[in-house]
Amino acid sequence: MGKILGVIPAHLESMRLARKLLLPICGHPMLLWVYRRARAAGCLDQLLVATDSEEILNFCVTDNIPAVMTSAEHRSGSDRIFEVLERGLMSGNAEDIYVNIQGDEPMITREHIELLVRPFLSPTTGPETQVSTLKVAMSYEDAQDPNNVKVATDRMGRALYFSRAVIPYQREPSGHAHYFKHLGLYAYRAGALRKFHTLEPSTLELSERLEQLRFLEHGVDITVMETNRDTIGVDTEDDLRKVEQYFRQAGISLPEE
Repeated sequence: MGKILGVIPAHLESMRLARKLLLPICGHPMLLWVYRRARAAGCLDQLLVATDSEEILNFCVTDNIPAVMTSAEHRSGSDRIFEVLERGLMSGNAEDIYVNIQGDEPMITREHIELLVRPFLSPTTGPETQVSTLKVAMSYEDAQDPNNVKVATDRMGRALYFSRAVIPYQREPSGHAHYFKHLGLYAYRAGALRKFHTLEPSTLELSERLEQLRFLEHGVDITVMETNRDTIGVDTEDDLRKVEQYFRQAGISLPEE
C-alpha cells in the first residue's frame, strides 16, 4: 500500500468572504487552525498546503507549514490536489491515498481524517475503496437549507446521490425519513483522482454544482462514513463568528506547534 497524504488546497480569494483563510479565529488565522488540527491525525504520512497565493505561501513559510505553489487556473480543490499528484510533489505511488482537507474547515478533527481513511485500510473493503467522504445526521429543518448538501446511501454505505434538495423526500408523514448532511472532506486513491480529471463535468454535477456527482455518473463508488461530529464550513462572517464562539465555549485552543 502507498502513503496517506494530506493536502490543504488554499485559494486566498473568495466570493462570499474575502481572504477568509487568513482571517483570525480566536486570534489565529483560520488556515493555521486547519493545519494544526489536521496534523494531529497520526494516519497522515505527510501534510502540506497547496496554494496559488504568494501571501499564503509566505504565511506558511513563516509558521513552518509545508507548502507548495500551484497554478492559479484551478477551479476546485481537487484540481489543485491533482497537480500535486501529477508533479510528484509528495509521492509517486499509484496506491497513494490523498486526503482533501478543505482550508475553510477549522473544526476538522483527527477523528474526521481517521474515519475518512478507515475504509482504505480495512482488509475487507480496502481493495475496492476508491473514494471516501463523511456524513452527519441532521434535522429536517436544517435539511431545507440548500447550502447544506444532503447525501443518501445504500445499506453498504455507498453514496446513491448528493443533492442540495431535501433527500429523501418523505411522501407520507410516517417519520421514517432520516437526513444526512454531507461534510466536504474526501479521500481518494491516486488512480481515482486521475480518472476524475480525465472526465468532463457531468450533467448532474453542473445542475447541482457538486463535483462529487462526476464520480457517481461515471460509475465510481463513493464510500460514505458516518461521524457524530458536525463542522461549520466557513463561507460567511456569520460562520466565522459561530466557529469562534464554539471554540471559546468548548475551551478549545490552537494545538501547539
